[in-house]
Amino acid sequence: MSAPLAQRATASLARTNAKNASLKTRARRARATPRAAATEGGDAEKVDQTRRDALKMAAGFAATFGLAQSASAADDVASSRMSYSRFLEYLDMGRVKKVDLYEQGTIAIVEAVSPELGNRVQRVRVQLPGTSSELLKKFREKNVDFAAHTNTEDNGQVFLNLLGNLAFPLLLVGGLFLLTRRQQGGGGGGMPGGMGGPNNPMAFGKSKAKFQMEPNTGVTFDDVAGVKEAKNDFMEIVEFLKRPERFTAVGAKIPKGCLLVGPPGTGKTLLAKAIAGEAGVPFFSISGSEFVEMFVGVGASRVRDLFKKAKENAPCIIFVDEIDAVGRSRGTGVGGGNDEREQTLNQLLTEMDGFEGNTGIIVIAATNRADILDPALLRPGRFDRQVAVDVPDLAGRVEILGVHAKNKRFEDEVDLEMIAKRTPGFSGADLSNLLNEAAILCGRRGKTAISLSEVDDSVDRIVAGMEGTRLNDGKAKSLVAYHEVGHAICGTLTPGHDPVQKVTLIPRGQAKGLTWFIPGEDASLISKQQIFARVVGALGGRAAEEVIFGEAEVTTGASSDLNQVASMAKQMVTTFGMSDIGPWSLQDPSAQGGDMIMRMMARNSMSEKLANDIDVATKRIADEAYEVAVKQIRDNREAIDVITEELMEVETMTGERFREILSQFVEIPAVNIPGEVKMATVNAGGKL
Repeated sequence: MSAPLAQRATASLARTNAKNASLKTRARRARATPRAAATEGGDAEKVDQTRRDALKMAAGFAATFGLAQSASAADDVASSRMSYSRFLEYLDMGRVKKVDLYEQGTIAIVEAVSPELGNRVQRVRVQLPGTSSELLKKFREKNVDFAAHTNTEDNGQVFLNLLGNLAFPLLLVGGLFLLTRRQQGGGGGGMPGGMGGPNNPMAFGKSKAKFQMEPNTGVTFDDVAGVKEAKNDFMEIVEFLKRPERFTAVGAKIPKGCLLVGPPGTGKTLLAKAIAGEAGVPFFSISGSEFVEMFVGVGASRVRDLFKKAKENAPCIIFVDEIDAVGRSRGTGVGGGNDEREQTLNQLLTEMDGFEGNTGIIVIAATNRADILDPALLRPGRFDRQVAVDVPDLAGRVEILGVHAKNKRFEDEVDLEMIAKRTPGFSGADLSNLLNEAAILCGRRGKTAISLSEVDDSVDRIVAGMEGTRLNDGKAKSLVAYHEVGHAICGTLTPGHDPVQKVTLIPRGQAKGLTWFIPGEDASLISKQQIFARVVGALGGRAAEEVIFGEAEVTTGASSDLNQVASMAKQMVTTFGMSDIGPWSLQDPSAQGGDMIMRMMARNSMSEKLANDIDVATKRIADEAYEVAVKQIRDNREAIDVITEELMEVETMTGERFREILSQFVEIPAVNIPGEVKMATVNAGGKL
């Protein structure tokens, strides 16, 4: 064998061995990672196929549109024809402006003034027998602009016309292509904005839940204050996730769900963030409204996708905020949109405690409307625990204020317990807003530290509104002063009423003056005597106007007071059973729900006689309270004049000063004297 042949044989053998080695290596890699290869290849193939389908659709639409435009344009030119005889008539009448000759003078494109079109210029096509010298002479006589064109120029004009007709479809194709590229994250199929991303119209069924593999919310249980009971429950759940063997050893099962129930601003979402920060497990967070879309079936699909991801990352926590948006009781709505919401709820019920079960997934939800949730959602096995997150008590408010006061500077006279006593009924969000408003007011006044004055003004602003323009009219100011003192007098002298905190003539919001009382710490248990005393106090302003200025001079300033009187008196009759009708509730339980139809039906479920008895009993309570208020104003006219005179000078009188002056004229009931009166307040009494 010659040397060249030997070399070629050796090279061929080497290539064969290399090819076999490459095939073996690929086979080993395929056997090692078959799932990854299949997944990557399948995903890439799906993305490419989707991209090709989108481009084919866009190109087909553009081509169809372009051909339609071209055909339309061609039809327009072909249909705009003129006979040779009519052309000669137009030429004799001087209506022909321009003639372009093609095909050796046998075809003319004529621009002529058409009377049928309102003397507008019309472009028409005329078939000529030929270009004779007489016709050209007539063109010159009529000053017609004419020119002869070759076939090449004609074809060029046709090409330009066609290009103009295709301009819009080409721009449309380009726009669709750019949109597709953007949806694919610049061409990368694995980018978050790709064909499977949340911005893709075909991804409606994907869950929008925010996922954190290692949650870093910046919130721990140390940052949660004022909800001690709720925090203890969740610390137990976190302990279950971290060290489940302590509970499983004695046969305990991890709770499947926990429902946070409470008014807005009490810290439900903050608790969920703290759980995410403490548990150290994957955390999914989503709002109830994100499940529902305009397309049928999207909500249920998103629920399935959410729990599918959760199962892949178990143990984990799913937090659903405002679950009442999707968990409302079934069968209470009207229309097809309700069917879509019910499908979503049914899927949620199945995923939480269905046939398969979800081991290691804890669902935490928050709502302030637990009364409208579906009973199937609240049963054990779905939400095993319902944790009430109510407004904090005095100790809780002190803790919350301590958390929010860490980054603020206060004067030495400011005591957090004093602020807490001044703010019963405030939620955690309200207290945070209070200190922030005080800090803003401190900066506006050019101070370096927050004082009691800023805190006091901030409470007034949050509850009653911004400070308005002070009264300058003497008569109006006097009327407002007597009105507010009437509230304070009747409230202080009626046993069971809350003590006066302060009386002010400084307008806030729509009120020209305010009388503030110190509400009790526990507002859930109120006696009949206390409610009646509040009715008397609310009517004190109107009674003072009538006694001091006469019945003809009463004003509209008592409108909000009268609304309060009507509400409290009717509740005494219909809700609390504190009337002659009897100790039973006259409200239909179905009317308490959120269903509009049930509320409308409940209005007609009461007999006319019973409705009349309710009105009579309500009016009797209001009349008795007004008689008491008028008597107290008349019996203490001298004290009222003295207090009003000083109030008009200082414009704001504290409760201590008010009781000091009043006690010189009349004995104050001991039950209405606070044991320790500081700057506690919040509930606005009478408003004018």
